[in-house]
Amino acid sequence: MGRSLKKGPFADDHLMKKVDAQKDSEKKQVIKTWSRRSTIFPTFIGQTIAVYDGRKHIPVYVTEDMVGHKLGEFAPTRKYASHGADDKKTRR
Repeated sequence: MGRSLKKGPFADDHLMKKVDAQKDSEKKQVIKTWSRRSTIFPTFIGQTIAVYDGRKHIPVYVTEDMVGHKLGEFAPTRKYASHGADDKKTRR
């Protein structure tokens, strides 16, 4: 179940302050955040936000297509581990 439309989108205040400060300055820096739950707003476009996945920060470059999605959608938390190739030659 999604968020109610009457509430509107959500983004953490500390993240919004960092993005606004970054827009005002000419210097582009990666913004680190632990807020995976924050919705991507149009003001985030062109910014690189490092989203925490539980182990490390993954840099996410925000584009127009990402607006309305959550930051956590672009930083997977689980690593896909496949079985190794069948090396019958090395077992002999």
